[in-house]
Amino acid sequence: MKPEGVVGELRACPAQDKDTSCEQRLGSLLEQVLSSDNMRTALKRVKQNGGAPGVDGMTVKELSPYLTQHWPALKQSLLTGTYRPAPVRRVEIPKPSGGVRLLGIPTALDRLIQQAFLQVLTPLFDPHFSPNSFGFRPGKRGHDAVRRAREYVREGYAWVVDLDLEKFFDRVNHDLLMARVARRVTDKRVLRLIRRYLEAGVLLNGVAITSEEGTPQGGPLSPLLSNIMLDDLDKELTRRGHKFVRYADDSNVYVRSQRAGERVMASLTTFLQERLKLKVNTSKSAVDRPWKRTFLGFSFLGDKRIRLARKSLDRVKAKIRMLTRRTRPMPLAERIEALNSYLGGWVSYFALSETPYPFETLDMWIRRRLRMCLWKQWKTGRNRARRLRALGASEELVRAGVGSGKGCWRLADSPPVKWTLTNAFFSSMGLLNLRTRYEQVRQAW
Repeated sequence: MKPEGVVGELRACPAQDKDTSCEQRLGSLLEQVLSSDNMRTALKRVKQNGGAPGVDGMTVKELSPYLTQHWPALKQSLLTGTYRPAPVRRVEIPKPSGGVRLLGIPTALDRLIQQAFLQVLTPLFDPHFSPNSFGFRPGKRGHDAVRRAREYVREGYAWVVDLDLEKFFDRVNHDLLMARVARRVTDKRVLRLIRRYLEAGVLLNGVAITSEEGTPQGGPLSPLLSNIMLDDLDKELTRRGHKFVRYADDSNVYVRSQRAGERVMASLTTFLQERLKLKVNTSKSAVDRPWKRTFLGFSFLGDKRIRLARKSLDRVKAKIRMLTRRTRPMPLAERIEALNSYLGGWVSYFALSETPYPFETLDMWIRRRLRMCLWKQWKTGRNRARRLRALGASEELVRAGVGSGKGCWRLADSPPVKWTLTNAFFSSMGLLNLRTRYEQVRQAW
C-alpha cells in the first residue's frame, strides 16, 4: 500500500533519491519549499521546538496525524494559492524593564509551513547580509556581536550610538518589506503567501483583526523578515564607513567622539523614518560611553573588558528571589534542582564576561537565600536545635542560633547558621557553583 500524507510522501521521495521527478529537484521556489526533503526537515524542527498551540488548539504532537490525513489537500491549496494562514494567538510577555512584549503564536500547521519557507529562503538571503549583522543567522550568535563591539572599543571608538527602534516588529511596513523580499524572490506564489502571513492578523476576543503593518514575533519566519528589512540600514552604515554591530533590531554604531555620535544619531533617525518608515525610540536611544550602556546583557569596564550589565544582575537576582521565596516551602533538593535548571543556561551565556567577581558574589548570595529558606522551614526552636545538632553544630552554636531574636535573613549570615550550613553542605546537595561553572565554560571555549 502506498503511504499516505506527508510522512508517506517523504518515504516515497528520500533525500538521496536522484530521480529528477522528485519535487526537490524542480526549479520553482514554492515546489522547493514543499519538497519532501524540506518538509521532513521542517516537521522535525517544529517538533523539536515544541511550543504552545495556536488559535485552533492543535498541539505539535497532533501535527503528524493531521498531516497524514490532510497533507494532499493542504499541499494542493498551497500550490494553487488558495491557502489562508490562521490568525495568530496574541500573548503578552512581561519585559524586565516594564511593559509587555506582544508575541503572536501561529498554529502548529502555520509554524510548519513558515519553517519550510525559512529553510529555503535563508540560503537566498543570508549570504548577502552584512557581516556585522548577528541576530538569528546561521553560525552567528550574540557573543559574536559583543566581541565585535569590544574590538571597536579597543580600537578607540569610545562613544556608542545606541539605537532602539520603537515597537519595530509591530511597525514594519508590509509594502516596503515585500519589495525587499521581491529583490531575490521571483515566485509570485511565494510572495503572495508571505504577504498573507504578514496580514493574517491576530485573534482578539474571538474576532480576527487583520494586520496592516508589522511582522508578529513568535513565528519561525519573522526573524528572517526582520533581517531583510533592516539590511538596508546595514548597507547604509557600511556605505558611510561606520563601525557597527546589529542584533535583530538592536543596533550600536561606534564612533570616536560625542559630537560625531550626535551627528550619526540625527542622520540615522532621518534615514530610518524616511527610508524604512521606522521610528527611533528617543527615550531608550542615546549617544554615550559604551561602559554606560547595555548591549545584549553585557557592558564594558573602563579597561575595555566585557562585564555583566547591571540590568542582567538585577534580572537574575529577581529570578533567584522567586525561586527562593521563604513563603514558598519546598524540599531543599527540589529548590536546588529548580535553581540549577535556570542558572546552568544563564551562566553558560554570561560566561562571556571577563570579570569573575559577580559570579562569586552571586554564589554567596544564593547560599544565604537557601539558608534563610531552611531556617524559616524549620520553624520551632526545638526543631531548629535538632537540625543544627544533626549537621554537627556545637551546643554553643545551637544556643546562639535558637536563642537569637534576629530574623531569618540576618540569621542566614550569622555563625550558627553559616558555619553549619556550609559551602560544602550545599555542594553535597548538588547546588551549582557559578564561579566553577564560569571557569569551566571559558576553558571549553
